[in-house]
Amino acid sequence: MSGIFIHCRAGFEKECVAEIQQHAASLGIAGYCKAKPDSAYVLFESYEPGAADELCRRVRFDQLIFVRQWFVLLGLVRDLPVGDRVAAMMSTLAGLPGPVDDVYLETPDTNAGKQLSKLCRSLKTPLLRALTDVARYGSDVSGRRLHVCLLSGSAAYIGYAPTHNSAAQPMGIVRLRFPGGAPSRSTLKLDEALLILLDVGERERYLRPGMQAVDLGAAPGGWTWQLVQRHFHVTAVDNGAMDDKLLASGLVHHLRADGFRFQPSQAVDWMVCDMVEQPARIADLACRWIEQGWCRHTIFNLKLPMNKRYAEVQRCLHLISGRMQQRGFGFRLACKQLYHDREEVTAYLARLDAEY
Repeated sequence: MSGIFIHCRAGFEKECVAEIQQHAASLGIAGYCKAKPDSAYVLFESYEPGAADELCRRVRFDQLIFVRQWFVLLGLVRDLPVGDRVAAMMSTLAGLPGPVDDVYLETPDTNAGKQLSKLCRSLKTPLLRALTDVARYGSDVSGRRLHVCLLSGSAAYIGYAPTHNSAAQPMGIVRLRFPGGAPSRSTLKLDEALLILLDVGERERYLRPGMQAVDLGAAPGGWTWQLVQRHFHVTAVDNGAMDDKLLASGLVHHLRADGFRFQPSQAVDWMVCDMVEQPARIADLACRWIEQGWCRHTIFNLKLPMNKRYAEVQRCLHLISGRMQQRGFGFRLACKQLYHDREEVTAYLARLDAEY
């Protein structure tokens, strides 16, 4: 048996199943998934030896939308003794294909999982010591990370992930502190999107002070706040009221208008959008801004329906890709359900063959 443990948002197990099965099928890897509603994780299992490792190597993690984190399964360890849980894990850890250069102790992202966070912290030092004793820890070039996901105080899934093709954070969760000066918690979505959907080099090139941006559906200003912190000049488009402190910054021009009808008088660097609307309509709006040359980069949220959510995301991404290809544009499209998203996903679209 060959398997993968997958972290996801609680309530989105079905979408995660659909996504991983589609990728497995595209590689000719036969398998099936096990998932319980609201468990915040999915198990993919295949009878083909080495299939899980192949899947984690050949599918680009940054192309996965609902998968927060994943690792190749070595096994499920049950009946962990309270006195020495690490010793009970060692026979399973012997199945590691080589040394690891990091260790993540995790839990599913549920209320029950959160109760195990203290236990996770207490196990890390003895686990690192035990791995060092058997020459399975210490290499900084192995490119492999150990994952131990506690389901309870007595059971854990154990496995490994390629560090270059998995989330950099435990459980795939970016921990951000809500900034006191921001006018709404939605500010965390754009902050996380810029960290996850852009790499370090892109953030350096595309988030420079003095850039021009438009925030559609801006009120009260959570996303505008993030742009102002980066010293952007922002046109905030919304019929609702904006935060007074943002307006006092001198970097924000508030325009009371409909975000779907607004057109900039000149091209800007960025358009961001967190409007509540049908996802296909938002996808069309983002395409139009890129097609018309109104912006070069855009980040937008797609609010998902209650049913067939993965199919709806795929439909929107195909719509965008098709239109960019039809116009002959070089482009980059990325999409992820972020930790700070709710019933939505966040997408980034950039035109790469244009200079403004």
